[in-house]
Amino acid sequence: MKLSYHFTAFGLILSPLASAITVAEITGNKYLSPLSRSAFTNLTGLVTAKGPNGIWIRSTQPDDDERTSESIYVFSRTVGANLVAGDIVMLDGNVTEFRSSSAYLFLTEITDPRNVQVVSKGNPVNPVVLGARTSGIIGDKDVNPPTEQYSGLDNGDVFGVPNNVSRISQVNPQLEPIMYGMDFFESLSGELVAIQGVTALGRPANRFGDQWVYGNWTVTGRNTRGGLTVTDRDSNPETIIVGSPLDGTRNPNTTKLGDSLTDIIGIVQYNFGFYSILPLTAPSVISSQSPGLPPPSGIKSKGRCNHLSIATYNIENFTPGNDRIPLVADHIATYLGAPSVVFLQEVQDNSGATNDGTVDANLTLSDLTQALEERTGTPYLFVDVDPVNNADGGEPGGNIRNAYLYNPNEVRLYKPNPGSSIDANAVLPGPSLRFNPGRIDAPPVFASSRKPLVAQWETLDGKGNFFTVNVHWTSKGGSSSLQGDPRPPVNGGIEQRNAQANVTGSFIAQILAQDRNAAVIAAGDFNEFTFVEPLERFVEISGLQDLDIVSDLPEVERYTYTFGSSQQQLDHMYVSPSVAKYVGKKDFEHVHVNTWAAEEDVASDHDPTVASLNVCKG
Repeated sequence: MKLSYHFTAFGLILSPLASAITVAEITGNKYLSPLSRSAFTNLTGLVTAKGPNGIWIRSTQPDDDERTSESIYVFSRTVGANLVAGDIVMLDGNVTEFRSSSAYLFLTEITDPRNVQVVSKGNPVNPVVLGARTSGIIGDKDVNPPTEQYSGLDNGDVFGVPNNVSRISQVNPQLEPIMYGMDFFESLSGELVAIQGVTALGRPANRFGDQWVYGNWTVTGRNTRGGLTVTDRDSNPETIIVGSPLDGTRNPNTTKLGDSLTDIIGIVQYNFGFYSILPLTAPSVISSQSPGLPPPSGIKSKGRCNHLSIATYNIENFTPGNDRIPLVADHIATYLGAPSVVFLQEVQDNSGATNDGTVDANLTLSDLTQALEERTGTPYLFVDVDPVNNADGGEPGGNIRNAYLYNPNEVRLYKPNPGSSIDANAVLPGPSLRFNPGRIDAPPVFASSRKPLVAQWETLDGKGNFFTVNVHWTSKGGSSSLQGDPRPPVNGGIEQRNAQANVTGSFIAQILAQDRNAAVIAAGDFNEFTFVEPLERFVEISGLQDLDIVSDLPEVERYTYTFGSSQQQLDHMYVSPSVAKYVGKKDFEHVHVNTWAAEEDVASDHDPTVASLNVCKG
């Protein structure tokens, strides 16, 4: 990420001079400096690095307090003109707290440096090696990042509800770097560190080549690909993002999940909502995981009620004629084994994101079914319900919706009676559906969000009958950084997802109230984790069971998406008890065709999921 240090100042009135102080006395043992808005004289420090807008200096008189950083950033475009790493300098200046957004933490900096004198030159500059215990350079300190909790203000759960009940900038807690990841990196703010044994946590985070990594230290949540998976009360605070190199080189833009990188030496700095390391020079990729993509799933439909394959796939703003059609079709045909039914999310209308009033998606879905028939020989059919124009969120004009693809040689809609965009579905005696297919709607619960698409199916031999609920709940847009000021962080859209969980779960519960043995499958992009309130509510209300748990899939392998520093699961599949009792360990799989892939091989930002299910009657 291109760096800019034009921040909002935390106060401009200076307190009286503090003379002959140390760096640790400036940084203090909390987030905000005890000397903020003060001027000082005669600070001595070793120049460890130079950037385009300043220098970093390290104390020549370190203490053994693990809470205090021994280094600090000196903000000035001119101060480093005649300085190099290895110089020991003495300077006067002001202590200031800056940030560029009220959602971010403050960064303690020295501003307006003056009376800069070089005390000596050619001094050794050694980085602090993370993942060990250091002595001498910055005192005797443990520099192993904590692996589970971000902040003591999260009350043990970074996704706890309610969100944003306190702010670090207001509480200014004392640092506990052994316990909390944010406190750990804050205690090293401005420090020159080394990361050895570097592992990439996915593709670059942005166009600047910023890259989330971890190093040769203890981690939790490690999956078989080398990534770190979000689990209950553990969102991987031991990770750090690699920012723009200080020498102007560029980070690699070809990294993939699990890649090994060269060792990194750089400065720990809080930037744009995250703790980052600004490398002295760009790292490079040493090796990548093999094979490049996972093998195709072994789950295959047998076309009978006791062995249907059901898949779900968010195909990310899918439009007609787009160049991802062959990849998506190949994923469905080859990697998912040509399922009996595919739940799709983010299918756009026939004009894509052009905001021209089009809502029909028959061309979009026909392009995909044609590509599937070319690969499988099966004339897949599709079914969807057009939304009201621009009423369901997503890209303006795109009219994303949920849809089903199905193999007409194996299943068909049971007594089809499709609803429209303004028809709210209901459970009728039988149980059956008022509209088949039809959408669950309960304004304003699904305002600017996709309405679940419900359908009832039967196998061609008449021996199987089942209900499907295709979900794409409201997004996490508006969330704050996991390393931001609000604690616990803002989980954008959670209130609406809670309401959607109540409505969706209650609809399913009505089916099971009439027939406790009914086969019900709810799947799709829930935009939430299983251990957070909306999905906990959904399970409790609906009576469905999570196939990740039913199939005993290891927790760290439960991921369908990469966001920031972690692999995480937003896409889920739930089934009724009558279906769950027949599911074995080999009957359910997340197929990581996108989270593992190189950029040029990515078809979507989500991975698909596939299951083998028994939907036979009685």
